[in-house]
Amino acid sequence: MTRFQGKTVLVTGGAKGIGAATARRFAAEGATVVVADFDEAAANETAQEIGGHAVRCDVTSRDDVEAAVEATVARGGSLDVLVTCAGIIRDNLLFKMSDDEWEAVIDTHLRGTFYAVRAAQRPMVEQKSGKMVLISSTSALGNRGQTNYSAAKAGLQGMTKTLAIELGPFNVNVNCVAPGFIETAMTRQTAERMGVPFERFVEAVAEQTPLRRVGQPEDVAGTIVYLCSEDAGYVSGQVIYVAGGPRT
Repeated sequence: MTRFQGKTVLVTGGAKGIGAATARRFAAEGATVVVADFDEAAANETAQEIGGHAVRCDVTSRDDVEAAVEATVARGGSLDVLVTCAGIIRDNLLFKMSDDEWEAVIDTHLRGTFYAVRAAQRPMVEQKSGKMVLISSTSALGNRGQTNYSAAKAGLQGMTKTLAIELGPFNVNVNCVAPGFIETAMTRQTAERMGVPFERFVEAVAEQTPLRRVGQPEDVAGTIVYLCSEDAGYVSGQVIYVAGGPRT
C-alpha cells in the first residue's frame, strides 16, 4: 500500500516500542518518516531500518522540538502527520511519589506534546492540511501507582479535543489513541517495579483482557495509521482505546 506516498511524517519517541512500530508502518506505506528521539543511536537505527531520517530530540526542550519540526519540513517539503509517542513512567504510590517523579512524567507527556503540537500546527495551518495523533493510555481512567502518568494521559485527552476544535477550520484532524497493556520496554519496567517476572505478568494481564492476549506495538500503529489516512478524514477529536476490549 502507498496511502502516504508524498507525505512527510514526524514521530516523536519513534526509536522504540509503539513509536518505532508506527514509523515502520508509515514508511511501509510510502511516507517519508522522521524519527525523533532522545536516544539518538536508537533513532538512527530505526531510521536506517525503514529508510527514514533521524533527529535527536528531547521533547521537554522547546528548541529541540521546534528544530525537529523544522528539519522534518526541510526534509520532506511539508509536515503532513505528527504522532507524539515520547513517554516515560516513574511509578510510585502517592505517599512515596517525589516531586521529581511527578515533574518528569508531566513534563515529558504534557509539556513535550504541547511543544510538538504547537510547532507542528504552524506548517499544517499554512498548508491547510494535516493529521495529529496524540498517545494517551487506559491509565487515564485511573491506575494504582500512577498518579503522575494517569494525570498526564488524561490531560492529553483534553488537549486532543481542544486542538480538534481549534485546528479543524484549517483542515487539521487531531485524534488520540489510548493503548492498554502493550508489550514494550515500558511495561517490562512496570513488571520489574512490581517484582514479577515479565512472562507471568503478561499471562496475568492476558487473562483479564477480553481478547485474551496482550497488545503489540503493531496493534497501536495500525490504529494510528488509520486515523491519519483519508479513510478517517471526518474523524477528529476522538479518543480510541486500543486495549483488547473494555475493562472488566
